[in-house]
Amino acid sequence: MAPHQQSERTAVLLVNLGTPDAPTPSAVRRYLKEFLSDPRVVEIPRVIWWCILNLIILPIRSKASAKKYASIWMQGQETGSPLLIHSKNQALALEKRFSSQGKEVMVELAMRYGKPSLESVLKKLRDAGVGRLLVLPLYPQYSATTTASTFDEIFRVLATWRNQPELRLVKHYHDHPAYIQALKEQVEASWQLNGRPDFAQGDKLVFSFHGVPKRTLDKGDPYHCECHKTGRLLREALGLTPDQALVTFQSRFGKAEWLKPYTAPTIEAFAKNHVKRVDVFCPGFPADCLETLEEIALEVRDEFLAAGGKDYRYIPCLNDSAHWVAGLDAIAVDHLGKWPTQLDTLQELDVRTRRAKALGSKE
Repeated sequence: MAPHQQSERTAVLLVNLGTPDAPTPSAVRRYLKEFLSDPRVVEIPRVIWWCILNLIILPIRSKASAKKYASIWMQGQETGSPLLIHSKNQALALEKRFSSQGKEVMVELAMRYGKPSLESVLKKLRDAGVGRLLVLPLYPQYSATTTASTFDEIFRVLATWRNQPELRLVKHYHDHPAYIQALKEQVEASWQLNGRPDFAQGDKLVFSFHGVPKRTLDKGDPYHCECHKTGRLLREALGLTPDQALVTFQSRFGKAEWLKPYTAPTIEAFAKNHVKRVDVFCPGFPADCLETLEEIALEVRDEFLAAGGKDYRYIPCLNDSAHWVAGLDAIAVDHLGKWPTQLDTLQELDVRTRRAKALGSKE
């Protein structure tokens, strides 16, 4: 049977940023070159940036970044990049949840950079007969550097297809109630395990989001505003004041001004001002990765303690927690709309399709 004669399936495609294949300089160099060559990520004239990237950044940063990746690379039953492992587990858990509800919805994971590539996963979905595709980026807050770049690549791939799927894109879900609830439950689960900060004595909760150059805000990117809205909604859900829980931005790179306040200097200042305990949570990262496990959980912790802080707690990302899988379910269902997902409905459609084809052949 030709592909266009098959009953069309519904699928959800989760997309994360990407990761090197291994914690080695060569693997990191390949990944960084693909990532940093994207004009959505670095908005510098191409000729100038090519020289900076290939002659300075890649030779120096690849080796240093490989050591950092090695420090957080997962070993044991699941070996590999934390970002890839947690993201895969999210996709598997979401498909399992759909199945338990009697829904026939494929769920796949792709990476914008590295493997599994968007192009290879889209081909896999096409070969599986998917005709309705919901793209759900694992970037809760929209940014041209992440979400738009993902959409660019999807459009590029689909532009080569003759028979394209019906397509829906989730732009953002920074204020979706299910996302905020999942964040709240993640923080509270950590506090139940490690004890709640004593906010009356000046302890702090920091929401650290990935930074971007300030010029992106000046050009109209809503990322900054969406991060602050997520922070406000989460703070209110936890019953905290603006002085007790605040938004900062991490992972600066280069000499340009980035979104402020910066995470590391803010937390170091807390220590110097005799704040005894700081808890740090990264709401914009649905899965733990280099930026959370190495930068926030290790580097910033060391800076806080060296500056006189006493108690530093890193709260893990949502990963494949039950409350986050439920959140992904709610977000996906809102965007799937009236697309057929129930198994009995799909089976009925398949019967109707066969009947119509049979009648057509008789005529």
